[in-house]
Amino acid sequence: MFERPASGENAVLVQLDFGEGDYSERLSEFSLLVGSAGARALAVVSGRRARPDPALFAGKGKVAEIGETVRLHDADVVVFNHELSPGQQRNLERALECRVVDRSSLILDIFALRAKSHEGKLQVELAQLQHLATRLVRGWTHLERQKGGIGLRGPGEKQLETDRRLLGKRVALLKDRLKQMERQRKVQRRARARGEVLAISLVGYTNAGKSTLFNALTKAGAYAADKLFATLDTTSRRLYVEGAGAIVLSDTVGFIRDLPHALVSAFEATLEETAQADLLLHVVDSASPDRDQQIDSVASVLREIGALEVQQILVWNKVDMTAASPGVERDDCGNIISVRLSARTGAGVSLLRGALAETASRHVGVPAAAA
Repeated sequence: MFERPASGENAVLVQLDFGEGDYSERLSEFSLLVGSAGARALAVVSGRRARPDPALFAGKGKVAEIGETVRLHDADVVVFNHELSPGQQRNLERALECRVVDRSSLILDIFALRAKSHEGKLQVELAQLQHLATRLVRGWTHLERQKGGIGLRGPGEKQLETDRRLLGKRVALLKDRLKQMERQRKVQRRARARGEVLAISLVGYTNAGKSTLFNALTKAGAYAADKLFATLDTTSRRLYVEGAGAIVLSDTVGFIRDLPHALVSAFEATLEETAQADLLLHVVDSASPDRDQQIDSVASVLREIGALEVQQILVWNKVDMTAASPGVERDDCGNIISVRLSARTGAGVSLLRGALAETASRHVGVPAAAA
């Protein structure tokens, strides 16, 4: 259903500068997102504004420039690296005479392409329907106020009511199925708790290298690729740590700045695994010039799902691409707060294993050698 044509779609990208800073990093990430969705970015239209235009977001002059670019490149779609209101999207599509996609819809689309497990597909569908529901309701409010009239009587109004009812039923069904899966996970968590097995979750910005690190630690062979949102479905493996016994390590979906609320809501049950973990390994791409903002974005999502207070070890990954060397940093009390390593080359992974052994030994009360 979500497969792309082999040739892909031709896209014009739009990113406006509203003074937030980090313009080039945002544009680079945006280009990766569009590529991850299977489209070809043929041109970028940029500009500066103090605030979005209420009707067209970009203003009439800029929209005219976007239209010329669309015609020049024979583009199929215009993608905004911004959140558009339903009205703005509708007005832009009328003005540009082509499809317009905003950042939230783009990320939802990538999730739909990447989801592999049954639960992952249900979560993505729920997020898409919830996103669509706001646009269906808001998009028709100007017609509803007229209560019929020319072109609005009979089947038109009934179709809207039918669409809403069917969409509502499907959303309710998906939520029910996901709740059943959530109950199963809670049973599994209680079993782990009874066995005093340490639960550790890998979290981090998308493409930080979480799945590569997961494979380096567990030899699980989880899918890892140099693309955004390569992993959507949570994968858990039991891992033996010398000196501390077994732990359960989970690889989770990557986060991104301005993650659509509908996605956080739909993935809430899965992300709850993160909030219930004993320890979070926050994986950071240490080679990224945008790493500080990425750390802040991850913290924002962790706060939203109630996981910000869970103990963390910062894992500075990809040191092979920087001047840093593998190592461990401790706080004034001697607790490990960060580990520098390269999941790709394996350098420093043993240091992280030692940090896990130290943490696990405290959890189960077994002495361990210093990392």
